[in-house]
Amino acid sequence: MGMVSNRQKDEAIANFRFEGVLIDERPYGSGHINDTFLLTFDISGMGLLRVILQRMNKEIFTQPEELMENVLGVTSYLRKKIIENGGDPERETLNIIRTVANRPYYVDSQGDYWRCYKFIDGATSYDQVEKPDDFYQSAVSFGNFQRLLADYPAETLHETIKGFHDTKARFEVFKKAVEADVCGRAASVQKEIDFVLAHEDVANVFGDMLAAGELPLRVTHNDTKLNNIMIDDKTGKGICVIDLDTVMPGLAMNDFGDSIRFGASTGAEDEIDLSKVSCDMELFDLYAKGYIEGCGGKLTKKEIELMPMGAKVMTFECGMRFLTDYLEGDHYFKIHREHHNLDRCRTQFKLVEDMEAKWDIMQEIIRKYNV
Repeated sequence: MGMVSNRQKDEAIANFRFEGVLIDERPYGSGHINDTFLLTFDISGMGLLRVILQRMNKEIFTQPEELMENVLGVTSYLRKKIIENGGDPERETLNIIRTVANRPYYVDSQGDYWRCYKFIDGATSYDQVEKPDDFYQSAVSFGNFQRLLADYPAETLHETIKGFHDTKARFEVFKKAVEADVCGRAASVQKEIDFVLAHEDVANVFGDMLAAGELPLRVTHNDTKLNNIMIDDKTGKGICVIDLDTVMPGLAMNDFGDSIRFGASTGAEDEIDLSKVSCDMELFDLYAKGYIEGCGGKLTKKEIELMPMGAKVMTFECGMRFLTDYLEGDHYFKIHREHHNLDRCRTQFKLVEDMEAKWDIMQEIIRKYNV
C-alpha cells in the first residue's frame, strides 16, 4: 500500500454522508496500521463537528468487508445497550458514518477501503500510563466492554486475523521454524528454544479446555492496550473502547492477560537489561480489580480463576512469536536493530519466569476479587 494521495482522499471524502463545509483536515494519531485523518466540518449555525476518516490496511486485514461487518454488528449492539443503561451512545461507543450509498465502508477507484467514525470530543487516548489510575481506568473500560457484549453471539463474528491466539498452532509454527532454521540462527538461541519446548503445556492449556467445552467463547478485543481507551478529560474516567479491528471470538482471559503482559511489566518490551524486567504485582492487582469490576458478574468463576494463566499464556505466546520471527529472518515485526526480536523475546520469557515465581501471589490476588 502506497501513500494516500490527496486525490484519493478527496474521492473518499466525497463519498461519505457528511454535512456542512470541510474547513480542516490533518493526519491524526500514532497508529501504524491504518492511515488516519481528522476532518473538521462547519455546520452552519451549529458549530463544528469532527470526524475520523481511515484508509484500512488490507495487507494486514485481508477481508475488509468481514472486518466492517464485525465493527458494525458490535457498535450497533453496544449503542443499543448503552441507551438501555441510560448512557451516552455518542461518546461511549464508536459510531460509524455511512457512505452516500448507505454502506459502512467505501471502496475507492484504487480498490482501497475507507471508513468513517464520529470523533469523540473531550476525551484523550494515552500512549503511556501517566498515573496508575489510567491503567485501572483501562481495566474497567475493557471489563465494561466484556459486560456489555456478554450476550452477543460471539460465534457470529468473523476472525479478522485467522488463528490470532491459537497458541497451539503457533507452537507448531515455531517448531517448524526451528527445524527449517532458514537464517542459521537456531544454534545461538538454544536456551530460548528449550524454554519454549519446556512450556508446551502453556501453549495447549486454553485450546484443550475450549475443545472440552469448559470455557465460553467471548467477544474479545485482542489489542487491549491503554491507547485503545478514550479517557474523559473532565472526569478522568475511561468512557469508550476504540480500534475494533481485531474484535473476534476469543477468551476473556486472553484480553486480560495481554494487558498484564504489556501494562504490568516494569521494563520496555525490548529492554536489554533483563534485571529491569518483572511483573509488577501492584499493577496486576489494580488491573484485576478494575477488570473484574467492569465485567460486572458476567464472567464465570472459572474464567476469573484462570486470569493469571491468561497473563502467562499471552506473555509466552508473544515471546514465542518474537522468537519465531527472529528464526525466520524478522519479516513480521518491524525491527530497529539487529537482534531486536531476540531482545523482545527474552523480555517476555523473563516475565513468564517472574510470573511463575509469583504464581501463588497472583492466585491470591485473583481470589480476593472472585466473589
